[in-house]
Amino acid sequence: MARTALSGRLTWRVATVAEARAETASARTLVLDIPGWPGHLPGQHIDVRLTAPDGYSAQRSYSIASAWPGAGKVELTIQRVADGEVSSYLTDGLAVGQQLELRGPVGGWFVWRDAPPPVLLVAGGSGVVPLMAMIRARGAGHGWQPFRLIYSVRTPADSYYAAELARRVRDDPGLDVRYVYTRQTPEGSPDKPGRISVATLNTYGWPADFAPDCFVCGPTSFVETAADILVALGHDPAKIRTERFGGLS
Repeated sequence: MARTALSGRLTWRVATVAEARAETASARTLVLDIPGWPGHLPGQHIDVRLTAPDGYSAQRSYSIASAWPGAGKVELTIQRVADGEVSSYLTDGLAVGQQLELRGPVGGWFVWRDAPPPVLLVAGGSGVVPLMAMIRARGAGHGWQPFRLIYSVRTPADSYYAAELARRVRDDPGLDVRYVYTRQTPEGSPDKPGRISVATLNTYGWPADFAPDCFVCGPTSFVETAADILVALGHDPAKIRTERFGGLS
């Protein structure tokens, strides 16, 4: 059975774009219809492969944004990267009804498994995508574990899932979201732009004594900084799970 499951994850499947919507001016969510999708855990990712008529192909990995598939559907949120051959096509060229190849789910370390401890999520930019899958999974399963998300973005306009997060915070007393803006704060905000710091994680994260499960995702420098701060604040390194991204997209 284990071999069969592994083989299924490594099989390239054909997915059809069932829906597409803008998240920000440079990010787009694709809802994919994937026949035979085996299911996934919040925090996993998939590999996407594009093949040109001349046979040239390019492959990239993208985190899954949805909690788990409903009727075989999976959501990806793609950030357009300057000169990114795959991300540019997925955000600007791929239309509803078109198809692409993918395989997965991939990853077993950076996943939330509905464990009892409180959860701290720390996101930098598009690193919020797999963390949003965890928030959605908790909501869909009516989980009781308290969640805190600290989300660093350049400006309010760069925030993914802003309306949904606001609704979830309003309706769920167990979820808290704190934004950190590095370039521009919302109009009327008394805070100045800045980066995540010791004070940020100490004030808005869980105390180390609570032994929270920590998930940190974003650019490499962001992840290293946040993880180092958490360790300095007394968090158990074994409970800090990180995922970083960079390079071509």
